[in-house]
Amino acid sequence: MGEAIFDEMGLNGAEVRRAYQGLREWLDETPAEVLSLRREEAETFFRRIGITFAVYGEGGDPERIIPFDIIPRILEAAEWKYISAGLVQRVRALNAFIGDVYGAQEIVRAGLVPLDQIILNETYQHQMQGVQVPAGVYTHVSGIDMVRVGPEEFYVLEDNVRTPSGVSYMLENREITMRLFPELFSRHNVAPVDHYCDDLLVTLSSVRPRNCDDDPTVALLTPGIYNSAYYEHSFLADQMGVELVEGPDLYVKDDIVYMRTTEGPKRVDVIYRRVDDDYLDPLAFRPDSMLGAAGLMNAYREGNVTLANAVGAGIADDKSTYTYVPAMIEFYLGEKPILRNVPTYRCSEPDDYAYVIERLDELVVKQVHGSGGYGMLVGPKATRAELAVFTQLLKASPEKYIAQPTLALSTCPTFVNEGVAPRHVDLRPFVLAGTEIRVVPGGLTRVALREGSLVVNSSQGGGTKDTWVLRE
Repeated sequence: MGEAIFDEMGLNGAEVRRAYQGLREWLDETPAEVLSLRREEAETFFRRIGITFAVYGEGGDPERIIPFDIIPRILEAAEWKYISAGLVQRVRALNAFIGDVYGAQEIVRAGLVPLDQIILNETYQHQMQGVQVPAGVYTHVSGIDMVRVGPEEFYVLEDNVRTPSGVSYMLENREITMRLFPELFSRHNVAPVDHYCDDLLVTLSSVRPRNCDDDPTVALLTPGIYNSAYYEHSFLADQMGVELVEGPDLYVKDDIVYMRTTEGPKRVDVIYRRVDDDYLDPLAFRPDSMLGAAGLMNAYREGNVTLANAVGAGIADDKSTYTYVPAMIEFYLGEKPILRNVPTYRCSEPDDYAYVIERLDELVVKQVHGSGGYGMLVGPKATRAELAVFTQLLKASPEKYIAQPTLALSTCPTFVNEGVAPRHVDLRPFVLAGTEIRVVPGGLTRVALREGSLVVNSSQGGGTKDTWVLRE
């Protein structure tokens, strides 16, 4: 893993890598004033079409534009072929694990995953035990977060298989890049991403419930306009040509789900839900929820509706479950993992806990169920006060945390106020799983815009980039 930082283009005097040679030439011939102007045009575009995300709890208007860096990240075809194979393998194993968790639990019997890791996990949903899901698919949409630390060194940072977000930014980033820099785009043979929504609809339609004989009616269930990802929900529904519905738009009668329309009730067969498990059905989960529909779980169990992603899928994207994924791949697929995990310490285990407490200033500590960069400590950059706070948190609830070494994340050329400079990046590729698995070429690159920062989350000041996969 080393301390040397790998720059994906070859900044700071390093030789320019082959994938970036055309970009390097373009940057050399493009004045900084032109780049500044294009950056302003990009921001105007995003504001005009309303691409925002929400940051709560900081006062003022929570709606913000995610900063967009105009310089694309580029991956070669061979690099993507390797990454894509690893993603397919990983999603197959995660899907098999979820099915096993709510079935025979063979991986527990084999002694590879402790029973407590499953049944004491807050993402485990006992209501799913024995439920048959269409085509055996639980992970219809997965966002797998990855980092790069060297020319051929890629690590999976975490798996998102509940309601992963960010794909709308991937699509809009591509559109704005093509608009602003057609001359740069034409110099490269870039794999398209604009078929994602078509692929998503095909994926959802392929897992119609067992009691649906016709072409299924698909709807996207959103918590509503106050959700931080509402823009994405409306964008995807519009692009797929399906109804965007909220909880009050749905009702269940005789274990069949209907949506209210201006033409009367219409049966819904597949729901791409962007509502968390606990809010889906007040009869099965939180009785105070207004975001789902009463009776939805019964309709699901009876084979009258498909929920994507499956209820209870969160058991596979828990940050402590992550540590068992390499074993899952070998157990379910009989294969060696293609993509590596970051070495991870489970603070619930005494030896790991002792190691972490002793080296807190060297490690990254994360909440097992945290997201968005919250509840996280970057030890080498933490103050004494922050280290003291996390020491107390770990002592009080060690099972709620994992720790990892601080990786030397790769950097990419980024246009900042000082000019073109390296900034740390990660990558969230999106994988669609129905009766077949599709991987979108590229994904969402997130960039830490602050110099030296390793936190790429938009809620923590990060931005996004267009991600180009070059075709052979």
